[in-house]
Amino acid sequence: MNLDFLLPAALAFIMFSVGLALQAGDFGRVFVQPKALLVGLLGQLVLVPLAALAVVMLFELPPVLGIGLMILSACPGGASSGFLTHLARGNAALSLTLTVISSLAALVSFPLLVKGVLAWLGGGLLGEGAAQLTELPVGKLIGSVLVVTTLPIVAGMLLRHKAPGFTARSEKTIGRLATLFFAVIVAATFFTHKDTILANLHAVGPATLALNFLAMGCAYGLVVLVGAARRDAVAVAMECGLQNAGLAIFVAIVLLRQPELAVAGVVYALTMNLGAIGLMLVSRRALPATVLAQGLK
Repeated sequence: MNLDFLLPAALAFIMFSVGLALQAGDFGRVFVQPKALLVGLLGQLVLVPLAALAVVMLFELPPVLGIGLMILSACPGGASSGFLTHLARGNAALSLTLTVISSLAALVSFPLLVKGVLAWLGGGLLGEGAAQLTELPVGKLIGSVLVVTTLPIVAGMLLRHKAPGFTARSEKTIGRLATLFFAVIVAATFFTHKDTILANLHAVGPATLALNFLAMGCAYGLVVLVGAARRDAVAVAMECGLQNAGLAIFVAIVLLRQPELAVAGVVYALTMNLGAIGLMLVSRRALPATVLAQGLK
C-alpha cells in the first residue's frame, strides 16, 4: 500500500466534498467582512507560537521536545481544518482562505520564527543544521496547497454549479465517504508513527493537548470578542488548532537532521484531532443546519 499516494488522494477527495457545499460568494464574504480573517491570520502567525511558548515554559519541557513543539507552532494550518470546519458547520470558506494565506506567509515567517527559537532554546544542539532552514520545501508546500486543497475544492464548486441536481442527490453520500477517509488518515498517521507516539505520549502528550486547547480556545474567544459570527469563530479555532504537522516533521528530519525534534510534531498530529473533534461535536449542537444555510450567528 503506497501511503505517499493514497493519503494525499484521500485528502483531495475530502477537500472535493467540502467544495460541493461552497459557492464563490462564500469566499467573497470573507473579504467583505474581514475581521475574522484578520484575527485568524494574527492567531496563526502570533497567537499559536505564543501559546506554544507558554506551554513549553509551563510544562518545563526538555530542549529537544520544546524546540519540536515550537517548530510545530510555526507551521501554517493543516489542510484538514477546512473539512473539520465544514463538519462543525463553521465557515469553511474562511478556514480554506486562512490555510492558503498562512501557507504562503509561512515561506517568510516560518524560517524567521524557527531560527529565533533555535537561538533561544537550541544553543549548540543543532550545530550548523539551522542554516538548512533556507531550504524550506517551497515547491512542496505550495504544491500541496494547490493540488491537495485548492484544485479539489474548485472541482467540487464547479460540479455544484454545473450539476446542482446530481450534487444535491450525492452530497450526503460523498460526505460520508469523506468522513470515512478522514478516519483512515488519522488511523494511518497513528500506525505509521505508533512507536514514536507510544514512546513519547507520556512526556509530550499533555503539552500537545494543552497547546491545542489553548490555541483553539483563545482563537475562538478573540473572534467572538471582535463581534464576528460564531461560524467564523469555529473556522479560526480549527485553523489555529490544526497545524501542518507534516511540515514540522519534514523540517526536523530532513532539514535539521535531528529526528528527535520531530517527536512533538508526530504526537501533535494525533492529539490535535481530539480538540478539533470536541469542538465539532459542541458546534454541531450550537449551530443547527438551518444556521449554516442562512449564514446567521
